[in-house]
Amino acid sequence: MVPLILDFVACARAGGLRISTGEVLDCLTQARWIDPLDESQFYALLRANMAKSRLAQERFDRIYRLYFHELRRQIDDPSVSITAQTEEIGAEVRGMDPGEPVSGAVADFLEGDPAAYLRLLRGIDSEGDSQRLGPGANLGALVRRLPVLRALDRAAAVVEDYLATRRRALHWETRREIDGHLRQRLASARRLLTEGERLGVAPQINRERSSERLDALGERAFAGLSPAEVDQMRQVIARLVRKLKDTIGLRYAARSRGLLDVKKTLRRAARYQGVPLELRRRRRPPRKGRVMVLCDLSGSVWSAARFMLNMLYALQDCFDRVRSFVFVAGLVEVTDLFDHNDIQRAIGKVLTETDLAYGAATDYGLTLRQFRSAYLDAVNKKTTVIIIGDGRSNYGNPEEGIVAEIRDRCRRLIWLNPESEAFWYTGDSEMRTYMPLCNEVRPCQNLNQLSDFIRELVL
Repeated sequence: MVPLILDFVACARAGGLRISTGEVLDCLTQARWIDPLDESQFYALLRANMAKSRLAQERFDRIYRLYFHELRRQIDDPSVSITAQTEEIGAEVRGMDPGEPVSGAVADFLEGDPAAYLRLLRGIDSEGDSQRLGPGANLGALVRRLPVLRALDRAAAVVEDYLATRRRALHWETRREIDGHLRQRLASARRLLTEGERLGVAPQINRERSSERLDALGERAFAGLSPAEVDQMRQVIARLVRKLKDTIGLRYAARSRGLLDVKKTLRRAARYQGVPLELRRRRRPPRKGRVMVLCDLSGSVWSAARFMLNMLYALQDCFDRVRSFVFVAGLVEVTDLFDHNDIQRAIGKVLTETDLAYGAATDYGLTLRQFRSAYLDAVNKKTTVIIIGDGRSNYGNPEEGIVAEIRDRCRRLIWLNPESEAFWYTGDSEMRTYMPLCNEVRPCQNLNQLSDFIRELVL
């Protein structure tokens, strides 16, 4: 088994995997603890030691499938041996262009050794990454792969001629096995040459295109997202949340040390002849704010509010407390739903288990009156109040006095409007009334606007 593993390591290195000598030794040491005839155990052993990243795992899987399945395919009749004939065909392929590396790599591939061929493909891909100019530069990959394609076609012709000239000398079963075996290997070689992903070079272009797609997705309005784009949006939000948590964690760690206490430091320095070897600090624990969110559940407003709630509850560690309320014509607190369920299930329960008349006309005045009577006492100078809504109250009383009272009691009053700014002063919109009463009013139609706001709120 040791020669087999070492041969595979050489093939994997030729395909672009970085495998150290220590990793090979670990693999050989651990091989005694598995059943080598159990492929799942053997595969897991090699993959755990040789593929340390997602990109490396993808390359490993392709090379493993090529080496152990495509090139090691068993012939139908075990009593038939085609090793000698395969070597003869390989020698004829090398003889087409003596000393030419392309013909030699194709011949080695037909004989079951893919290392030289994979190394050749890596060279072609590396040449493609350079910013070279001149003849053929505009044709790109086709020009660089054309000699290899020609060598594969000539190798296929060699196989056909070999079988045709030895029709009487070889048994028909042997001819059938040779034809099927080498055709399968030629097909594998063509697939490796023409497949989209590279084996040896990281797909920088694909990453750039992916970032461009994410930027374009960030500009899409929440109300116009398809189900597939909603799933992509959740993945982007999860990555953003992880980055924000790391940033805020470092900030709290720095702040938890406290400010330098000069007097205590100088007194302590008297022990060391006036040299301040020990720094003394004032202990000031990090300050975390409280957040109250009031979300309008009507139409496109809710499509933005669910992403806002998703991010806020994922970042609960950054706040002292997050309390959530939903409203249409009346107000309901849904904090417990988010405290006892994961975010996606909680959002589903908000839509199905709350006592709100979703079909009723939106009434901001009634909502504000209920908030003042039941929850205004919980608002203090540590509380940031966020209202997510379009401000359309169907020509009802906007209760601007209550909004002013909330602003006076809280740390900040922020209004996020998922409607386009061009419509803020049209029809039954009360934004012209609410804007002067808020500390901040900003549009929130897409992920880019929402993520900018969350960064400012948390950081």
